[in-house]
Amino acid sequence: MKKLINLFDFKQKVDYKIEVLSGLTVALALIPESVAFSLIAGLSPLTGLYASFVMALVTSIFGGRPGMISGATGAVAVVLVSLASSHGVEYIFATVILAGIIQALAGTLKLGKLMRLVPHPVIFGFVNGLAIIIFMSQLDQFKDASGAWLTGSNLFIILALVILTMLIIWLLPKLTRAIPASLVAILVVFGIVYFGGISTNTVGDLASISGGFPPFHIPEIPFTLETLILILPYSAIIAGVGLIESLLTLNIVDEITETRGNGNREAIAQGSANILSGFFSGMGGCAMLGQSLINISNGARARLSGIIAAVALLAFIMFGASVIEQLPMAALTGLMIMVAIGTFEWASLKTLRRMPKSDILVMVLVMLVTVVLHNLALAVLVGVIIAALVFAWDNAIRIRARKKIDDNGVKHYQIFGPLFFGSTTVFAEKFDVLNDPDEIIIDFYESRVVDMSAIEALNKITERYHKVGKKVHLQNLSTDSKNLLYKAEKIINVNILDESDYKTLTE
Repeated sequence: MKKLINLFDFKQKVDYKIEVLSGLTVALALIPESVAFSLIAGLSPLTGLYASFVMALVTSIFGGRPGMISGATGAVAVVLVSLASSHGVEYIFATVILAGIIQALAGTLKLGKLMRLVPHPVIFGFVNGLAIIIFMSQLDQFKDASGAWLTGSNLFIILALVILTMLIIWLLPKLTRAIPASLVAILVVFGIVYFGGISTNTVGDLASISGGFPPFHIPEIPFTLETLILILPYSAIIAGVGLIESLLTLNIVDEITETRGNGNREAIAQGSANILSGFFSGMGGCAMLGQSLINISNGARARLSGIIAAVALLAFIMFGASVIEQLPMAALTGLMIMVAIGTFEWASLKTLRRMPKSDILVMVLVMLVTVVLHNLALAVLVGVIIAALVFAWDNAIRIRARKKIDDNGVKHYQIFGPLFFGSTTVFAEKFDVLNDPDEIIIDFYESRVVDMSAIEALNKITERYHKVGKKVHLQNLSTDSKNLLYKAEKIINVNILDESDYKTLTE
């Protein structure tokens, strides 16, 4: 029983009013994005809505981050476009199920800890790029069906409604936090449009959201090796994109709430949600930063808000479609613009002059890749690789050697900085083999032997000294460095000199 209580976090103090109202707000915000993402993938709007219902419900109950919202996302939709057009929706369901299995395995193998390798500039770039994408996606509401910008009264109406929504969301929390400002803004703008008879775009103009309970069925595809080979690349990409976006969102929510989520548990929950999404006619998805920030900014901190959002979304689909379809898009546009403003890390602009140029490069590059390619996984991967290369370069050029000859004529090389693949060339240049005395000590008190390249560098330098009849001793090796050398003893011929040997040698 205690394990069950801990699983659902029942011990956590819950403000039920805030959780319920915030969940309803999130459900409303999920509708236009779920519909839009399903249309991007060339699928039925209900495919996206069903995915958001299943993803939100499962991850809210079992996920590693209470308060975080998952649903159908653009990152997943972009991956599915070509497969949907070439093989149809049944293959999409199978692909999502396989992606979920991969994600669940990643969580079971505790690969969530790999997110520790993502540097802060990469997170800044990811968040800023996503904020720009959210903002730019709202600009379509200021265009007509032909893609031309609105003019005249049509433009004035939507601008006024969007600005009103934003003002309510900004001002109301300064007066009271009893009711989520975003929900009040949506209801006020809806009332003005509905009772004022104002003509403007509504949710129903995107597509009908009316439907029943998500139907369960096994994907109707041939279960052959050929099918597996076809869908596996798509599944792997979806699994990677989904985990990266979900775990980054988890880290961001952790920072905002000053609590700590469980990345591995979230990965298992995301995988389970995608598996169920595929079996219940959904297109799959992952964590949604925008909706998560709406939920957190409303004051929701428990799992209840996500559960309410999922159940309310399903209720809207099954019973309230006729009402929800009349919601003005201007209200939801204003809400998402405020989310974009809140998502952008404005502090990153203030630190531009103080951050290292390499960090600025990584942050800007990740942001550009995110905005231009809309590929969040690729953006993060590029950022991590560049940050790792910069780190390797900085450490490679910083390796130093302090040299001295003691009273016994033994020359000491005190090495500073890690010896690894990037620093081996500079390391080798520190030694004067021909002019050194017959006895050499290389002191690693301020250094570490890190990898195979370092071992090979030591092998080469000892061989050079051996050829001219000189002896090399390694001193003050760390335990892990010694273990590396012992394992490689068949390919390297060096003497490991401990402290007692050193005293004997120099006395």
